[in-house]
Amino acid sequence: MLIIDNQKPISIHDLVRVARHGEKVELSDGAKKAINHSRTFVETILAENKVVYGISTGFGEFSKVTISGSDRELLQRNLILSHCVGVGDFLPVEAIRGIIFLRANSLARGYSGIRLSTVEKLIELLNKGITPAIPEKGSVGASGDLAPLSHMAAVLLGEGFVLVDGKAVPARPVLDAAGFEPIELAAKEGLALINGTQTMTSVGALACYDAEQMLKVADIAAGLSLEALQGTRAAFDPRIAQIRPHQGQIDCAANIRKITEGSAIIENHKNCDKVQDAYSLRCVSQVHGASREAIRRVRETIDTEMNSVTDNPIVMADTGEIISGGNFHGQPMALVMDYLKLACAEIGNISERRMNRLVDPHLSGLPAFLIANGGVNSGHMIAQYTAAALVSENKVLVHPASADSVPTSANQEDHVSMGTIASRQAREILGNVQHILSIELMSAAQGIDFLLPNRPAKGTGAAYDLIRTVVTHMEEDRLLHPDMEAVHRLIMNEFLVQTVEAAVGELH
Repeated sequence: MLIIDNQKPISIHDLVRVARHGEKVELSDGAKKAINHSRTFVETILAENKVVYGISTGFGEFSKVTISGSDRELLQRNLILSHCVGVGDFLPVEAIRGIIFLRANSLARGYSGIRLSTVEKLIELLNKGITPAIPEKGSVGASGDLAPLSHMAAVLLGEGFVLVDGKAVPARPVLDAAGFEPIELAAKEGLALINGTQTMTSVGALACYDAEQMLKVADIAAGLSLEALQGTRAAFDPRIAQIRPHQGQIDCAANIRKITEGSAIIENHKNCDKVQDAYSLRCVSQVHGASREAIRRVRETIDTEMNSVTDNPIVMADTGEIISGGNFHGQPMALVMDYLKLACAEIGNISERRMNRLVDPHLSGLPAFLIANGGVNSGHMIAQYTAAALVSENKVLVHPASADSVPTSANQEDHVSMGTIASRQAREILGNVQHILSIELMSAAQGIDFLLPNRPAKGTGAAYDLIRTVVTHMEEDRLLHPDMEAVHRLIMNEFLVQTVEAAVGELH
């Protein structure tokens, strides 16, 4: 059971536990107290019949319209229903669970004026495994993720759709079967539920977590390719990083040294006539390391955003104020998500270049396209095409979403972040890179086969042996797609990294 406490931050690992592994959630006593304190002040405002944005007024351009007391609950319901305008495929279940968890955590800080019972209903969705169907497109990333969060909130009202076995079905029968009683929103609550950055943050945080794991995979792939291409470990001498001490470079170089230590292949080619390796091998620690630094910066911003209050207006119950601000604006996340896109894309770029060297006999010293009987067999020729296609696609997706802004709400909301677009693109780019790395690993293992009986190192050998348990040596042409998918699964279930770390110790 994971406890949401208003005084304690959650981590990206907490998010993964809830979103991906289904851990249940509850509020601490302190969080309940903070929520009730905030709501009590809102009730005082309502009793005094004061004009306050989002409580007794309309929204956006309609903020000039005063709403009478009898219509304030209807205002909140209409807000949710009118904002359910998302389109496209539905977000993955894990991203949606992350959205609910992050929204509950933000509301638990006690600055939103929502009722405790409503926050507990959000948590009930998580704990009962009810997943609102949230279309992935439709947020401009300012005034919060209005459309996606409205699709989430609609389910609390018994409206909208939920995901069952990957398909969207009407919410009400599923709620009834689960014993979930829909609610009626009170004043301020609709706005409190949807004015936030939790969609971009959930999608982005899960992508960042996976990108951190991907960096280890990239180092393993580079180490295996270094051996298959009979390269040298000299470029990873710790003294090189010491005089250009970027931590990412230091960590990557240490990983490469660790996983290639004791390589019979490298030792056998130690005195060959090659003076130095190409950049895609020699500069691995500089390139991978730079992406490490970028992803570390992304992680810092995500850690802050996950534990932030992104409502408007903000309820300052202790000082008796309700303040209109702009915490809903997704610019902090938009910029780092674009940074994450670039950091991941560069890993794919250099991986594909190593893959290209593996299949080119003029560069590799191996049989052309990694097949013994070339000509009648094409070997890994077209696998490199796939890697190239994915790299090219990433170059289109990497264009910064945050560079654009389209005014909304009759120019009341005249600058927006497009942060949710950036988060979704980061997830897509990362997925492409994971496939590129799986192709490199598959081809590097094929290259190693031609260098036997010289064995790879302990770390790379563990990776090679694992790959060979799911993909056999390619003697002649066969369907390569199943082989690529088999290696891809080793990446996605983290088995590859776990196996290498079991052999040589934890990687950075």
